[in-house]
Amino acid sequence: MLGVGADATGHTEKVISVVGGFIGISLTMWVSGHYLGLQGAALLVASMGASAVLLFAVPNGPLSQPWPLLGGHVFSALIGVACAQGIDNLLIAAPLAVGLAIGAMYYLRCIHPPGGATAITAVIGGSQVHALGFQYVLTPVLLNAVIMLVAAVLVNYAFPWRRYPAGLRKVPAARPVQRVDNFNQLNHADFAYALNETGSYVDVREEDLAKIYRLAVKHAWQISDQPEQVTVGLYYSNGEMGADLSVRKVISMGEAGGEVTYEIVAGDGAGEVTTATLADFTTWQRYEVIFKNGEWHRIRQATI
Repeated sequence: MLGVGADATGHTEKVISVVGGFIGISLTMWVSGHYLGLQGAALLVASMGASAVLLFAVPNGPLSQPWPLLGGHVFSALIGVACAQGIDNLLIAAPLAVGLAIGAMYYLRCIHPPGGATAITAVIGGSQVHALGFQYVLTPVLLNAVIMLVAAVLVNYAFPWRRYPAGLRKVPAARPVQRVDNFNQLNHADFAYALNETGSYVDVREEDLAKIYRLAVKHAWQISDQPEQVTVGLYYSNGEMGADLSVRKVISMGEAGGEVTYEIVAGDGAGEVTTATLADFTTWQRYEVIFKNGEWHRIRQATI
């Protein structure tokens, strides 16, 4: 219930993360202190501290990469300064800055959680931060982000499995995999072993890994490990061809025997969202499908 999961991270990995965080924050505190003084720097360094956790504890994660780091802080800072200068009421300016920063990071594909702290600091950081105006975006925010980036590259470079950015990691050449007719679902022990062998912290739940694996198998081999049943998030077809083809994506389901809410993604009424009873939906659907190579393909049940 508390979300405490197993930790397969080795002691070496933990020590590297500790040292990296110390180096990164030491440098950013010095830079921020130069521009904002100790009090002003304390607020800004808080967001950089959150970045340090991502860059040195989860260096291969998508939220830790250079574009999310730089873009997340810079665009959040721009929005924060604009809200601080345009809105006098802190109770409106602060939450608005964070909300707009989240939206900007989504659309600019640079989601970096510490960016929210950077945005709100521009609003509540006090006179020293406000006096900088939009200079706050470049110095110290962008400068600090660049320092964190350089520190992450240098600290992680000595360890091949931690190379940062993730694109610098050496990935072994893929070997052809022979298709097998029998497909068995991986179990808890399989995922536990795989996570343990990585030797580093992976910010993903075992359930998510299992789902990703099932979807990948479906896409590659058009084989499902699940029995024939209606499942939220999957696509189903009426089994017709050409203009008569209809495909629906299940969005949500009520209790057993209740309604199924779905979106029509192919065929007449494409884009519409509507509901049907589970019995009617089950009668309508012929089989599960997946979109691959520009066409809808039937998903066959695995032969165990």
